Amino acid sequence: MQPSQIAVQMYTLREFAKTPEALRTTFQKVADIGYTAVQVSGIGPMNPAQVKEYADESGLKICATHISWDRLENDLDALAREHQRWDCKYVGIGGLPDHYRTSQEGYRTFAKQASDIALRLKEQYGLQFIYHNHAFEFESRDGITGMDILLNESNPKHFGFELDLYWLQAGGADPIEWIRKVEGQMQVVHLKDMAIVNGKQATAELGEGNMNYKGIMDACRETGVEWYVVEQDTCRRDPFESVAISLDYLQRYLLEGNK
Repeated sequence: MQPSQIAVQMYTLREFAKTPEALRTTFQKVADIGYTAVQVSGIGPMNPAQVKEYADESGLKICATHISWDRLENDLDALAREHQRWDCKYVGIGGLPDHYRTSQEGYRTFAKQASDIALRLKEQYGLQFIYHNHAFEFESRDGITGMDILLNESNPKHFGFELDLYWLQAGGADPIEWIRKVEGQMQVVHLKDMAIVNGKQATAELGEGNMNYKGIMDACRETGVEWYVVEQDTCRRDPFESVAISLDYLQRYLLEGNK
């Protein structure tokens, strides 16, 4: 991992990115903190050209996105052109649409449909589909989880993963085991820590929780992860301070020589 591979997920800063003017200011704050890349998700409606202009102005690369399943199904050509305009290879979906979640057959249907879309993205546009998990994919039905179905019944040549390691652990799974399971299919990973606050689990800045991030980072490095994306769904302090703390943790990991 190099410093240039660390990004911040704009969903963390969504309350500060609802208008073009706010996004411009937020991009500059992110750059001032020390980030060189962002994942675009959760921002307000605005012209894609303007988003690219403000990212370039702040020296930020757009490394990945989260977009709606509806656009993947019904507006793929325009969506792909936007990503090409942004020089952004990774087209992400932030979670399984509700109507696929109720059965194993729903997961299987999604795995096939998403694989078909991923094939088009790769072959026609040179883009990569990535799937972001939460905890619900680890609910077991008849001894198999939805996440197992997504892994085993999607096309590994085209269907990529963007493991959210907090939600993976919240679902009772082992982050390091899953990082190795999806080796070759995961170029983007979501990083946040898990703390216990008033007896309940909560998202936390990297190094401020209880997850084995030393082992996690080593596994990510060893399996060839390209983008390390800091995300925190809910911050208990100023979100800009939160993403700065997480960046500092990753920089200290680098200074220790990626051991």
